[in-house]
Amino acid sequence: MEPRRVVVVAYEAAELLEIASVTSTLESANWHGAQPYYEYRVATPGGHPVTTATALTLHAQLALERVTGPLDTLVVAGGIGHEDAAANPLIVGHVRRLARESRRVASVCTGSFVLAAAGLLDGRRTTTHWGQAQRMAACYPGVIVDPDPIFIRDGNVATSAGITAALDLTLAFIEEDNGTELARTVARNLVTYLQRPGNQAQMSMFVDAPSPANSLVKRTIEYISAHLRDDLTTPALATEAGVSERHLTRLFLKHLGLTPGRYVRQARTEAAAHLLASTSLPMAAVAMRCGFGTAETLRQAFIDRYGIPPSRYRLAQAPAVG
Repeated sequence: MEPRRVVVVAYEAAELLEIASVTSTLESANWHGAQPYYEYRVATPGGHPVTTATALTLHAQLALERVTGPLDTLVVAGGIGHEDAAANPLIVGHVRRLARESRRVASVCTGSFVLAAAGLLDGRRTTTHWGQAQRMAACYPGVIVDPDPIFIRDGNVATSAGITAALDLTLAFIEEDNGTELARTVARNLVTYLQRPGNQAQMSMFVDAPSPANSLVKRTIEYISAHLRDDLTTPALATEAGVSERHLTRLFLKHLGLTPGRYVRQARTEAAAHLLASTSLPMAAVAMRCGFGTAETLRQAFIDRYGIPPSRYRLAQAPAVG
C-alpha cells in the first residue's frame, strides 16, 4: 500500500512544537511497518524557511502554492503568527484549495483560525486553544466553538486544542488508519498515554486559568477545593461566604461564567479525574472522597463532563504496558 500523503502547513511564527507533535508521531509509526505508513511534508508560502514562534528556523520541503492533491491529510499548524496567516489570502486560498483535495483536514491549536478564514469550519463544531476560544467565536460567528475538548471531529474536519493536543489527535489518526496496536506502540515510543479521549476537557482545576480577581469568589473556590466531601450547596456556600445566595450566584456568573452549583460539580468531577488517573482507589471510594456519595452519581457527572464513563477514562489514562 502506498504511504498516506500528509502535508503540514506552516508559516512565520508558527509553533514548532505543534508541527513536531504531528511529524514525530507519524515518523514513529513509520518505524514499525514493512514500508512507511505516512509520507509527511511541511509546506510554507514559497517553500521558504520560516522563523517559528520559538525563534528557530524551520525549513520546508514544499511550496504551499505548488502542492497538489490528492492528499490523505492536510494539517494547519497554529502559533502566534496565526492572525497574520488567517489574513493572508495566499495561505487561506491554498488551504481552501487543498482541503477539497484531501480526505481529511485538521488544525492544531490556533491553526483553526486559518481553517475558519477559509470557510472550512462554518456550521461545524470546533475547538481551539482555550485562551483563544472566545475570540474565535467573536471573529467567526458561523463557527460553533467548544473550548473544552482536546480535539473534535466533525465530518472530515478535525480541530484540536493547544499545542501538545496535536499528539493526541495524530495518535487518533494512526489508530483510525492502522489499528489500536500500532497506536499503542507509537505511544510507548513517545512515552505517553495511548491517547487522551477527545472529549477530555483541556482545562482543569489543576491546570487552570488565573484565579478570579474578586476576593470573595477566590476564597469560596478555595473553600470548595478543600471541602469537596462537605455540604457545598449554594445556601451552604452563601452562609460560609457571608452573603446572600443571589449575590453569590451573581458573582460566580460574572467572574467564572458558572453558577456555584455548576462550579462545584465541575470541581468534584475534575478531582475525581485526578484520583482515577493517579490512584487505584475503587470507584466508590473516589466518589466518596470527591463528594458524590455514590459511584453512579460520579458516573453521571463524568459522562456529562467528559463524554465517557469514569472506568473508560481510567483505562485511557493508564500508560501502555510493554
